[in-house]
Amino acid sequence: MRAQYFRMMDAVHRGCLIVAGGCLLIITLIIPYGVFTRYVLNSAASWPEPLSTLLMIVMSFVAAVVCYREYLHIGVGVLPAYLKEPYKSWLGWVLESLMMLTSVFMLWWGLRLVATTYNQIIPEFPILSVGVSYLPVPLGGGLTMLFIIERMMKGQFFQEADAETVSTLTTE
Repeated sequence: MRAQYFRMMDAVHRGCLIVAGGCLLIITLIIPYGVFTRYVLNSAASWPEPLSTLLMIVMSFVAAVVCYREYLHIGVGVLPAYLKEPYKSWLGWVLESLMMLTSVFMLWWGLRLVATTYNQIIPEFPILSVGVSYLPVPLGGGLTMLFIIERMMKGQFFQEADAETVSTLTTE
């Protein structure tokens, strides 16, 4: 059962990477189009900027979930580095429990925000509801909850990021 859950989380992780990468690709294509229509054709298209903003929101929440799973999120590792077991594990459980509370907050209040704004319309996209534009908030909270559960099941709270995901460039 645990192995199936971990495989499912691998698939969710890959899906999040694909969605975030796809959003970035689309943004990269439509912004130059908007610039071209504005400055070359002297007839600005109204949709590239709001669409890129919506895609940036989706990309941000989905990429944050990926960073959380890959231990690339911002974290201060001074205290865990000085703690020995079992205190280090206890700190991990406390921090992951707080992350779970934050994710539940995002899920619950995000869904309420979506429901409240669902009947409002985005002027540039009349077929798209404002509530849909807020969907990344509860989606990010829900996906983070799944990865928190995975981390709690594995008991790996303070782990260095994989070498292949961290840049080897220095700033010196």
